[in-house]
Amino acid sequence: MIDLYTWTTPNGRKISIMLEEIGLPYRVIPVDIGNKEQFKPEFLAICPNNKIPAIVDTEAVGGDKSLFESGAILIYLAEKTGQFLPSAEPERSEVLQWLMYQMSHVGPILGQVNHFLNRAEEKIPYAIQRFIEESVRIIGVLDTGLKDREFLAGDYSIADMATYPWVKAAWDPFKAMMPDQVGKLARVEAWLGRVGSRPAVQKGMAVPEA
Repeated sequence: MIDLYTWTTPNGRKISIMLEEIGLPYRVIPVDIGNKEQFKPEFLAICPNNKIPAIVDTEAVGGDKSLFESGAILIYLAEKTGQFLPSAEPERSEVLQWLMYQMSHVGPILGQVNHFLNRAEEKIPYAIQRFIEESVRIIGVLDTGLKDREFLAGDYSIADMATYPWVKAAWDPFKAMMPDQVGKLARVEAWLGRVGSRPAVQKGMAVPEA
C-alpha cells in the first residue's frame, strides 16, 4: 500500500496519475496547504521541506519507506514496478531529460506566474509579464521536443505525467492572454489531448477530492 500525502496542485497530481497508471493500491491523505496542514509535525516527519506530495510505501523492502520530491517519487514508483521508465539506454536518459526539464523549468516558472498573477498582494507588471513570456518560451521547447513524436520521450512515460498537470493548468489562461503565441504551439495542444484522454490521467487529476 502507498500512502499518498497530496493536495489539488500540479505537483500532487503527478503522483496520483502515476499511481493510477501503474495500478498500485494507494490511500489518499489530503494535506490542505491553504490551511497550512503541511506544517503539522506528523507531515514534517515525512517531508521536512513542508511541500506536497510525499508518500509512504508500507510494503517496501526493510519496512516503511517515506519519500518526498515529486520527481524522486515518480522514479521510485517507476523502478518499483518496472513501468514508464525504460531500464536501457538511450531511452532511459531521454525520459529523465524531460523529467528534469519539468522539475527545473516548467514547474518553477509556471509556479511564479501563478504567484505573481493570483497570489501576490502587490501586482507587479514587470514580474507578471516576465514569467508569462518565459513560461510560453518554455512550453515552446516542449513543442519542439514533440516534433515527430506523440509523447515527450517517444513512448508515454513519467516525463509526460510530470509535465501534463502544469501545462494543463496554464494552457487556457495563457491562450486567452497570448493567443498568437500559444496558437503556434499546436503540437503541445495535441499532446494535451492525447495525455488527457487516458483514463488513469483523468482519475489522477481528480485526486484528492477537495
